[in-house]
Parts: sequence; structure tokens; C-alpha cells
Amino acid sequence: MTKRPLILVTNDDGITAPGVRALIEAVKDLGDIVVVAPDSPQSAMGHAITINSTLHLERVKIDESGRIEYSCSGTPADCVKLAVNEILDRRPDLCVSGINHGSNSSINVIYSGTMSAALEAGIEGVPAIGFSLLDYNYNADFSAAKIIAKKVTQEVLKNGLPKDIVLNVNIPNLKKEDIKGIRICRQAKANWQEEFDKRQTPQGKDYYWLTGKFVNLDKGEDTDEWALENGFVSVVPVQFDLTAHHYVQQLNTWNFND
Repeated sequence: MTKRPLILVTNDDGITAPGVRALIEAVKDLGDIVVVAPDSPQSAMGHAITINSTLHLERVKIDESGRIEYSCSGTPADCVKLAVNEILDRRPDLCVSGINHGSNSSINVIYSGTMSAALEAGIEGVPAIGFSLLDYNYNADFSAAKIIAKKVTQEVLKNGLPKDIVLNVNIPNLKKEDIKGIRICRQAKANWQEEFDKRQTPQGKDYYWLTGKFVNLDKGEDTDEWALENGFVSVVPVQFDLTAHHYVQQLNTWNFND
């Protein structure tokens, strides 16, 4: 008999977050599910890993399903490393991360714990998808996102992904009937204009809250930002080779050896 796919589920909002519970529901019929997720929110952790303190894992029971779930004291990337190297008795066929509470489009992919978990899976040789819903509300409506997540997961299980490629899927905050479709996109060129809200403690010591404004510098209609603003789900293939290949030849004209 053919084995059912082994699907690793993780996130960055914590193991009890509604988004990851929705993702489990979306993919539970597509394979055997193992959940390894942070024990507390780890948003915007990027690809941080724990090296200066211990990591703890706890087998937990979140519902009556009987599925295997672990709560991890570390970051999203830690969760994937522990799952692949310590917990699972075979390599997962797929890792799905999310559903994140909020956008991970454009430059946000750099900061995202959700996408870093997916990228870590890719580094480990496991096909992976990160899912995000453009709603930061803890009690967001994930009904449409669940349908999209199941469809994209089915397609990845059917078609596979090239080595070192991970999918970044962002879903607009719309009802299913109002989503216009799924678009394959590139990452929009954008950034955050940071501001720091400076305050003082009662003892007179300065502290800061990071604030800012997202600025889309890209007017292309093939970007994730354009798709989301126009009611489409964006799917961006992401790689973790950060080499600027187009600049290698130019850099070779420099004289470093005199």
C-alpha cells in the first residue's frame, strides 16, 4: 500500500492560534499530520534559531483528534529543525506553515517567522508552503483561507516543488466568493519607513516602540502587492540563495588583489 503523505504543520503565532488550527483543518485529509509549533507567539522572528539557551518540547493535546502535536519553546525555525531531526521517524513529504495572522507579502518575507519556518523546511530538503491571511485580528475569519490552503497544498503534493523553492501564499481578507482567483507573482519592491515612539519610564529611562508605514515602491501588475490589492491570492516562489547573480560578472571586474 502507498503511504499517506507525512505533513508537518507549524507556524509563528503559537500552537493554539486560530490560524494554525485552521490550517490543520484544511490539510488533515491530505495526509498524516504532525504539528510542531511554538509555545508562544514568535512573530517577526525572521530566521532566528536558539543557540544560547536550551530548547524544550512538550507533547500536547489541543483537541480530541488524537493527532501528534508538540509545543516548542523555540522559534519557528527551531520547530522545523527539531521536527525533522528529532521527532519524526521519516522525512516529511511537505511542511505547511501558518495560517499567519497578517500579511507576509513583499519585504515582509524577510522578517516573517511563518516564512522562515517554511524556508527552514526547504533548507532541510522538504517541500514547503507558507500561508498568510491579510487580517491581523486574532479572531479572523479563516474560512476562505482554509479552502485556498487546501487547494494549494493539493497541487504541491500532486506536482512537487523544485529543490530549494518554497511557496509564499498570501490571501486577501475577503469572502471566498469575492476572491477573484490565484495569481503567480513576483515579490513587490517595497519597504517600511520606520518610526520610533520614544517614551520614558517613571524612573526617567528612555524606551522605544517600533512603528512605521509600509511603502510599496513597485507599480508592476505582476507583483504580490498588486494581486492582493485587486482581490487575488498571491503565490510567490521563494528561494533562499541570496546571491545577486546578475552582479557577479560586474564585481569580477574590480581589482581586489593589488
